[in-house]
Amino acid sequence: MAHRPDLSFRFTHAITRTPADSVADGIRAVDTGNPSGEKFRAEHERYVSALQEAGLTVDVLPQLETYPDSCFVEDPAFCLPEGAIQLRPGTASREGEGAEIRAALESRFGKVVDLPGNGHVDGGDVLMLDDVILIGLSARTDREGADAFAGLLGEWGYKAEVCETPDGVLHFKTACSTLGDGVILATKVMADSGFFGDREIVVVPEGEDYAANVIRVNDVVMVPEGYPKTLAAIEAAGFTTVVLPTHEARKVDGGLSCLSLRFALD
Repeated sequence: MAHRPDLSFRFTHAITRTPADSVADGIRAVDTGNPSGEKFRAEHERYVSALQEAGLTVDVLPQLETYPDSCFVEDPAFCLPEGAIQLRPGTASREGEGAEIRAALESRFGKVVDLPGNGHVDGGDVLMLDDVILIGLSARTDREGADAFAGLLGEWGYKAEVCETPDGVLHFKTACSTLGDGVILATKVMADSGFFGDREIVVVPEGEDYAANVIRVNDVVMVPEGYPKTLAAIEAAGFTTVVLPTHEARKVDGGLSCLSLRFALD
């Protein structure tokens, strides 16, 4: 299938997972306190509702106490209209999450394949643009995994490029998002990286870097609560927004994109 220009934001379905109480033990770079499973589930319900209001059919998987970070379903898989690719997250505590989400993928896709080889890729390092899929190398995504993933995407008819994620950025998509229609939202570091060529870039205002992680879903852009300058910049660029709380997700380095696998099925 040719890479459709709207593939990065025109969706019909999403897969999510209810946050577990064990999310209090989730991975984080800086400890700002443990998230509450109860509060996180309340925020997650609002997130699911927003996806549904944007026109998606949402599969909500049950909480999985064995894996504290399992509500971040974007990392162990990547979905395209042709099929799903089960990835290998680059953190030991998350290695089993791919097997746990396999049945959900198989219930929606006729084709589900594994990332070839032994390398690692986190879905949070994969950014779908209008004409290319960018794969960022990070502490979670290594060169072997990225090259294998790019090769597989090439076999499926997609252009993919491997990028060096700037220092200090956890996941590639921690610092940038597609707004669709050829427009990128990025922190200043990412905007200056050269990854995005001559595309239009909305730069995240100083002090609001967390808000670089947004998701365009059909006709709206979902933006984390508490970042008024970024919200205004996105709206000034001509996009309709929906503001959602991510206070609990942020405590374990999570954002809006991490909480769902979004895809289009004919």
